[in-house]
Amino acid sequence: MKVLVPELQISTDKQTLSFVIDWRGESVTCVVPRGCLEVFFWLAPNADDSRLVSVFRDGFARIEAVARRKLLARPTSHLRLTEMDFSGG
Repeated sequence: MKVLVPELQISTDKQTLSFVIDWRGESVTCVVPRGCLEVFFWLAPNADDSRLVSVFRDGFARIEAVARRKLLARPTSHLRLTEMDFSGG
């Protein structure tokens, strides 16, 4: 099954990524710290924007699943994912 990956925004300091998903008819902005991609998706700390986008796209199905589980527990219009969310803690 092919997953549609939303447009990705990289913060000016390159420390966070944001994207928008549809959640029950509402738009939710999700923010993922770069550190999560480094720890859980093997992004090299010195990776350029192109590699960052590639790793995000490759891992998006998992990122989206984590975001949707978090939204089930606590609906919001702005969601920040953390390393704890990905570690299952």
